[in-house]
Amino acid sequence: MAHLAVRETRMTRVAAIDCGTNALRLLIADIDEAGMLTDVVRLMRTVRLGEGVDRTGEFSAAALERTFAVCEEYASFIATHSVERSRFVATSASRDVSNRAQFVDGVVARMGIAPEVIEGTEEAGLSYEGATRSLTGVIAPALVVDIGGGSTEFVLGEQSVSVNIGCVRMTERHLHSDPPTEAEIELVRADLAEAIARAAESVDLRAAGTLVGVAGTVTTVAARALGLSSYDPQILHGAIIGRAPLEQAISDLVAMTRAERAALPYMHPGRVDVIGGGALVLGAVMEAVGLPTLTVSECDILDGIAYRLAAVTT
Repeated sequence: MAHLAVRETRMTRVAAIDCGTNALRLLIADIDEAGMLTDVVRLMRTVRLGEGVDRTGEFSAAALERTFAVCEEYASFIATHSVERSRFVATSASRDVSNRAQFVDGVVARMGIAPEVIEGTEEAGLSYEGATRSLTGVIAPALVVDIGGGSTEFVLGEQSVSVNIGCVRMTERHLHSDPPTEAEIELVRADLAEAIARAAESVDLRAAGTLVGVAGTVTTVAARALGLSSYDPQILHGAIIGRAPLEQAISDLVAMTRAERAALPYMHPGRVDVIGGGALVLGAVMEAVGLPTLTVSECDILDGIAYRLAAVTT
């Protein structure tokens, strides 16, 4: 009897690195010919690279030291896992600084990868692809909103825009009390109203059929709204949550002291200081979009980078 040949599925192993204002993240993933992504390593380290950038216009020596230490850690993971192709993407804070070359040279020296400081429109496109490919039941058109440390990206089809509102930027600019005062909160809301109005000039926020939120601010607020006893990505990914519980979660997080936030079982330590600012961004976005629910995606720009890398290599 003739034996049927079994065709092996070709897997591409890629490494995506996302360096934002608050966190440096790594995804090593296998992607098959059908576009199915399987995590090998997914890590997040809070380096706060953008600390003080809104005020000084440059990376501090301490922030660079923290970032470079994690670059060395990630380089070891990439070497250990036989990665075929890598891409290091740097976003909001890296667009704004005067000492960008020092950052780029330091990353190259430690990782052998040149960080690409991408514009907000490319960041938005990568976030959209990463966020939506694994979701089902999305009513088109989907508006993907990625709330970062220094900026927030909006993407709806071919429309996209990046504006300088993020959890770190809003916190450093206005939220200095513990807990924040109402006057400080109002200053944040004024900044947000102006920035979202600018975003709406480029992206028709009211045309969205589904609002998809990505990144740590969104998932942390969602964990609060769902009453999770621990951070559970499987519950959070694809969760559809109404505005009322989300608005209550935002109000709760903003009103808490730092100690109260730190004690929450789903709170990442690197997000304790900045979640109030990020939550206010999410609240303003939901109000501007006007939809009754938010769909949460655990996948984001990291996944988008990985998908693009696999497409290049296959």
